[in-house]
Amino acid sequence: MGLGRAPGSDQVTARAVRRALLGGAENFPQEVVELMGYFQPAEPGQAVVAVPGAGLEVPIWILGSSLYGAQVAAYLGLPFAFASHFAPAMMMDAIKIYRERFRPSAQLAAPNVMLGIVVVAAESDKEARYLYSSLQQSSLNNRTGRRGRVPPPVDDFEARLDPYARAILDDALGCAVVGGPDTVRRGLDDFIRHTGADELMVTANIFDHAKRKRSFEIVAEVHGGMNAARPPGNGGSSP
Repeated sequence: MGLGRAPGSDQVTARAVRRALLGGAENFPQEVVELMGYFQPAEPGQAVVAVPGAGLEVPIWILGSSLYGAQVAAYLGLPFAFASHFAPAMMMDAIKIYRERFRPSAQLAAPNVMLGIVVVAAESDKEARYLYSSLQQSSLNNRTGRRGRVPPPVDDFEARLDPYARAILDDALGCAVVGGPDTVRRGLDDFIRHTGADELMVTANIFDHAKRKRSFEIVAEVHGGMNAARPPGNGGSSP
C-alpha cells in the first residue's frame, strides 16, 4: 500500500469530493503509524478493528515528490517511492536524505528506493519521439490549467515550443527515456547508475494503446541490460 500526502487531484477537485486533509500535513507520520497498526493482529479490547485488515500486515510504502516524504520514510523505516516520472527536480536530494537517515524497522532492514520513470519505446528513435509528443502535450496542458485526455501525437512538436513551454517540460519530464531499443537500454542503464534505484516503476502515456503495449514489451526485452547497470553491493530487487 502506497501512502502519500497528495489528495490525488487538484485542490478544487479534492474539496469537491471531500478529500481535504483535516489534520494538515504535519499529522501525516502519525496517521501512517495509526494505519499500520490497523493491519496488525487485533488486541483484546481494541476499540477499532479493521475488517478485513487486522492481521494482514500489509506492506506500506511512502510515496513522495519532495523531501518531506523521504524524511518520513527514513524515520519510519519504510520503502520509499519517488515520483521522478513527473517531478524529478528533488529526486537526488530525496534519495540522499532517505538513505542517510534511514532507521531499520520490523518491515525493512535497509533502504529500498523505487523511482518512477517515463519510458516511451518504439522500433526507432524517430517513432518514439513522435509518440512521446502526446505525453508532452498532456503534461504541458496539465501544468497550464488545461486538463483533458491524452491528445494524439503530432510531428515536430518540440520545434513549436517557446522557451516557457520548454522549461515546463524540462521540469516535468527531465528523467524521461525516449527512443528505440538501444537508446532505451542505454537510458535506463544510465538512470540506474546515476540513482542506484532498487526498483523502477515504468509509465508511458501513449495515445495508441497497441503502441503503448509495444513500448512496455521493448522495455521488457532490454531488461537484461538493465540488471548489469546496478552498482555493486546495492540491495533490493531487480528493476
